[in-house]
Amino acid sequence: MRRTVFNEDHEAFRETIRAFIEAEVVPVYDEWFAAGQAPRDFYYKLGELGIFGINVPEEFGGAGLDSHKFEAVLYEETARAGVQFGGSGVHVLLALPYIKMLATDEQKKRYLPKFVTGEEMWAIAMTEPGTGSDLAGMKSTAKLSEDGTHYVLNGAKTFITGGVHADRVIVCARTSAPTAEDRRHGISLFAVDTKSEGYSVGRKLDKLGLKTSDTAELAFVDVKVPVEDLLGEENKGFYYLGHNLASERWGIAFGAYAQAKAAVRFAKQYVQERTVFGKPVAHFQNTKFELAACQAEVDAAEAVADRATEALDAGELTPAEAASAKLFCTEVAHRVIDRCLQLHGGYGYMNEYPIARLYADNRVNRIYGGTSEIMKTIIAKDMGL
Repeated sequence: MRRTVFNEDHEAFRETIRAFIEAEVVPVYDEWFAAGQAPRDFYYKLGELGIFGINVPEEFGGAGLDSHKFEAVLYEETARAGVQFGGSGVHVLLALPYIKMLATDEQKKRYLPKFVTGEEMWAIAMTEPGTGSDLAGMKSTAKLSEDGTHYVLNGAKTFITGGVHADRVIVCARTSAPTAEDRRHGISLFAVDTKSEGYSVGRKLDKLGLKTSDTAELAFVDVKVPVEDLLGEENKGFYYLGHNLASERWGIAFGAYAQAKAAVRFAKQYVQERTVFGKPVAHFQNTKFELAACQAEVDAAEAVADRATEALDAGELTPAEAASAKLFCTEVAHRVIDRCLQLHGGYGYMNEYPIARLYADNRVNRIYGGTSEIMKTIIAKDMGL
């Protein structure tokens, strides 16, 4: 089936990204994997390449486009090469929408030029120890000072992707207590400078997968946040968070589909080269049937991912549709990657093979951005159940 989601501009971008990955990432990726993060200066290279500015208005140094299709190309090309761009995905997919939606003109002038160049890397801090997906249960607080010039931030966050290298973090904290009618009330968002006194990065977390993506615990002890760094209105943070969930879940869905597609590529190459009992593994009927079944699932996931991409670019992707795409694509990726690893035999369990890293990286897709169980709840509610 011929795809229609990408045009000539996207394919030209694909060629550029593929060449960049081969030259700048593949030769050093094992070093990043061993270190548990990409080096900070790599993000300057992404800035020079223009990746961070694709969806940033031209007046702030970006390309001024309004499309997620270039991000989709990035997902496919990094998966194809079996690499990641560190924690930079959060910078663009998660942080940028909040800046564009909530920042004042004055804030955009301060934030976006450095965002585009990679001089200031952004992350977002929502999850707290003990709360998980229950964002309304967060305990971090931000109290306005008596003179009204700043907020005093206290609390802790965990599982913060990009948290080690981040220069600014969008921190969710309580500015008011929840009400009896609405426990989600009272949360606000702040663009916190990580150089602020009282701000500290705790453990760099040792994850099962996504090894080159720095993930950390953060702590805030009487951190002074200027009122000029409040994003949007006080006490409306929870609703702002919900507004961008569709695009976040689209990103996870498309990324999972891209991983599944890459897994089939890795497995096909392996079974054609690997010989057992005197002939290539690809010659066995079981191998052919397994890969054929995987390809059929990838084709279906591609259709779902492409449809969601078109809907997102048109501003029509509903929360239930995003949940459905995430649920389907992540579950497909889980099955396909597992079967492709099996075809590698014992070598599939070795981290020197991309399928092993892909297996570990993929597991979180059914957890973050809302678990598969939460996706089912959203879909069922949309069905009127």
